Amino acid sequence: MKRTVISIDDEKCDGCGVCIPNCHEGALQLIDGKARLISDLMCDGLGACIGHCPQEAITLEEREAQPYDEKLVMEGMVKKGRNTILAHLQHLRDHDQKQYLQEAIEYIRHNNIDLSPGGELDQKFSVTASETSASHVRKQAMGCPGMAMADFRKDKPIEAEHSGANPEPSSSELRQWPVQLHLLNPAAPYFINADVVLAADCVAFAYGDFHRRYLRGKTLAIACPKLDQNQQVYIDKLVAMINEAGINTLTVVIMEVPCCGGLQQMAQTAILRSNRRIPLKLAVISTRGQIIREEWV
Repeated sequence: MKRTVISIDDEKCDGCGVCIPNCHEGALQLIDGKARLISDLMCDGLGACIGHCPQEAITLEEREAQPYDEKLVMEGMVKKGRNTILAHLQHLRDHDQKQYLQEAIEYIRHNNIDLSPGGELDQKFSVTASETSASHVRKQAMGCPGMAMADFRKDKPIEAEHSGANPEPSSSELRQWPVQLHLLNPAAPYFINADVVLAADCVAFAYGDFHRRYLRGKTLAIACPKLDQNQQVYIDKLVAMINEAGINTLTVVIMEVPCCGGLQQMAQTAILRSNRRIPLKLAVISTRGQIIREEWV
């Protein structure tokens, strides 16, 4: 499988920073007067930053996808200097990538990389149980909070199903943030071996019991097949979820309106292009909020 990420020409880049706000994944930062890709892991290959570069210093590079290797990433970061390394570590921490953060720290120590002033690495980035909780990471997140990845799974206690004549308001079953498919990273920990729900934007508003019936215990992605642009990226991300994250099942929940069928088509195309065949379930909701049908397809 091929994967697309951006490539930055340091000679052309003049450090204007215009591209930075247009990276939805927060993978770009301005460091030492140059735009730096601080995380291959978070780059979605959409290329939203390219059209905003007045120097044409950013291009898309397509290459065969390999399993993410933090040591190889660190080899590239080291060449960019101390500030880029620190930005990469902070990015891993902000996005709750505890395993990769630990691997990066081990790489730095093993190779005796000097990140003076002394003690900064240990004091700021040491991985401890108290500092790697999802709530702590969310508090420490930098940049736009709407794009910072958060894993809520550990924050959600297992609650018994409520019954009775006067049911309490149901709590949210959302297990992660973000949820919009353009902003989602297929390599995020909450996609690994997960059951995934791909829902049309309007579904949760039309169907009142969406959280309990469809979202409980699952990872969510939302999209609009009519209004969203660059939908090939959606297919590529779904393929990555199947091949690399190893998701178990995919449930597509759409509205009865004809344009919503595009979401089912994207899911089926992704499964056909992937190396694995996973079960696909389709649920169709009426505009009055009723389930029209549910079936495995």
